[in-house]
Amino acid sequence: MRLNRRDLLKLSASSFALGLLGKPVPLFAASRGFHIADRKETDTTVEYEIVIKKERIPIGDKKGTAFLFNDNFPAPLIRLKEGKQAVIKVFNETDESTSIHWHGLILPNDMDGVPGVTYRGILPKSSFVYSFPVIQSGTYWYHSHTGLQEQQGHYGPLIIDPKDPEPFEYDRDYVVQLSDWTYEDPDEVLLHLKKWDGYYNYQKRTVFDLYEDIKEKGFQNTLRERLMWAKMRMNPRDISDITASTFIYLINGLTKEENPTFIFKKGERVRLRFINAAASTYFDVRIPGLKMRVVQADGQSIEPVDIDEFRIAIAETYDVIVQPEENIPYTIFAETMDRSGYTRATLSPDRGLQAPIPKRRPPSTRGMKAMGMSHSMKSKGLCGECELISDPTREIFGADAAMIQKSPICRIDDPGVGFEGVDHKVLTYADLRSIEPFERRKPTRQIDIHLVGNMERYIWKMYSYDGKRWSSEFHQLIKARYNERIRIVFINHTMMDHPIHLHGMWMYLQNNSGEYSPRKHTVNIKPAEKLCVEIDNDALGNWAFHCHIMYHMHTGMFRVLQVCK
Repeated sequence: MRLNRRDLLKLSASSFALGLLGKPVPLFAASRGFHIADRKETDTTVEYEIVIKKERIPIGDKKGTAFLFNDNFPAPLIRLKEGKQAVIKVFNETDESTSIHWHGLILPNDMDGVPGVTYRGILPKSSFVYSFPVIQSGTYWYHSHTGLQEQQGHYGPLIIDPKDPEPFEYDRDYVVQLSDWTYEDPDEVLLHLKKWDGYYNYQKRTVFDLYEDIKEKGFQNTLRERLMWAKMRMNPRDISDITASTFIYLINGLTKEENPTFIFKKGERVRLRFINAAASTYFDVRIPGLKMRVVQADGQSIEPVDIDEFRIAIAETYDVIVQPEENIPYTIFAETMDRSGYTRATLSPDRGLQAPIPKRRPPSTRGMKAMGMSHSMKSKGLCGECELISDPTREIFGADAAMIQKSPICRIDDPGVGFEGVDHKVLTYADLRSIEPFERRKPTRQIDIHLVGNMERYIWKMYSYDGKRWSSEFHQLIKARYNERIRIVFINHTMMDHPIHLHGMWMYLQNNSGEYSPRKHTVNIKPAEKLCVEIDNDALGNWAFHCHIMYHMHTGMFRVLQVCK
């Protein structure tokens, strides 16, 4: 019996469903959950075929319109090998243009997958072949860079196996891909935000919170703080634009009620590859009863760090190793940064077991640090030479900025809002230190990137200043010379965290680690924070440079870094 390409893909999806569910399903039924894509491997290549569709499928207790990859939601695991050529054929069977960006991968500019920047995208009922050399290893992911498609399940995990042994050992290996899902049309979500910035925020402070603040801070301090927030027309509980009032949260495409389960045997070292594929949600991750050892950040090996909890910004990845010493289930608990919702999975010696859900924490509330009014000398030393070229004036930003931080601070050792006064170890950027050293080069110049926003108008911008010219528009290219090392100083003038992603090149995070500065493809900048990275500009072309909160990117927080000779 001969099968064509589509028959093979349908058969593999059907077989996967049979294996997981233990009951027959129709050949054309979509499956949901973690799925490994079929591949063809030769001595020099790793090849995949991906068919993209868009259909209504059950997600949780309702149906929603989602993107399917080889008849699965979300997209399947793609596993490449360092040193080989990746050849990935993508067939777009939907009625709209789409794209795939390989998040965190160092590859030729025309393979980066950003419509309007590196290519025109994949048109409806057409195909595109991505072909690029694989020159790195680690945990990454891939997703659409077209419209708001990522919110509808257009994302998947990507693992690159290394040529040489990794500097740590493990017995089991699991992907834990976190995401958010809404049954609303993403365009309607954006429309709601433009009409009223607090549309999804059901956690505003009450009169009881006022009494608690007075009891803790005193009347005068409470009054002063409240007046400051009122003057800025902001709410200290506007932690996330979109909350659990519309979102449900998924692990590998499954809800907390479906309880995705990862099996272990007592004493085994279990590698958990956490990927934040959410469109608009930060997660705080812990496994009560187990220490986590962080061994990679954004696919890059770091000196191991033992922690109890970590915050994973949108688009980041962290690899951790745990070693359960008892044959009992453990809850993998991922709570949203604003505390409005959560999702969970179970690490278990057997299927069907569950561990308790930890006690929920009260809503996160921003304090004086978000206004740049609290700092420590220790933090200042960790950021090194991280000073602005020039202080901006309100005239520069105009109506784009609801506020301007006069004195941004180094917050690199601050775990962030919601972790004030905790008595356990939470990962910070100050903990990250590369295992291998990198060449230290003195930057030849500096570019300041000012993150500004106006919540009431729902406008977000990245203003750049190189000492000569200010610019903020997408078409105004940020220019760099090939192989020129530059320092980027990020300054966050808003009350929101922003995960900033640079395509095609590494950012060397400046955290006082010298030649062991960690490499990252995405860095989070907290309110009132200044954060420094250095870039080698070792890849020619136009590279997207943007906030990875999808709704911020699509309302202006998107620039292009052009590297030319």
